[in-house]
Amino acid sequence: MGKKSKNPNKKKASTNIQASSSSPSTTATSTTTDPGARSDGPSEEEINAYQTTSRSLQAKLDQLTKLAIANDRRGFVEQFVPTDLSEADINGYLNDLTIASEAEGQWRNLIAEIVAIAAGKNVNRIEGDQINRAVFFFQHPLLEGCDREVAFICRNGEWRAEG
Repeated sequence: MGKKSKNPNKKKASTNIQASSSSPSTTATSTTTDPGARSDGPSEEEINAYQTTSRSLQAKLDQLTKLAIANDRRGFVEQFVPTDLSEADINGYLNDLTIASEAEGQWRNLIAEIVAIAAGKNVNRIEGDQINRAVFFFQHPLLEGCDREVAFICRNGEWRAEG
């Protein structure tokens, strides 16, 4: 959805809606732009958003985002790491994100990257067929000037970080 032109000569339609509540004076006003108005093109947010075309990968990224927002580090790690990682390596990675001296910073950076990739924010390109492999090239959302790439692979229908 692009930004609308800021042409002052455009006609606007105004609609008053009476809300039913205990207070009889509640009124909402909705102003819409003329549906025939031309767009100035994509917004800056739309230009900087490039999401995967794979529904299954997007579902995995959305799942990881929900786990990250819930601060469920164990659940996140279990759904993120390669499926062939040993239990000891999984626990070591979880410890790096929970009890290590730099755990909070590592966790904050990791979830910022996953949330950005899921939203397509500042993703420059995605390489790979997005069926078996996808590599996201993007600007780190918290570290200015830090170009990043994160690879995911799909094995037996399960998307995981490439390790």
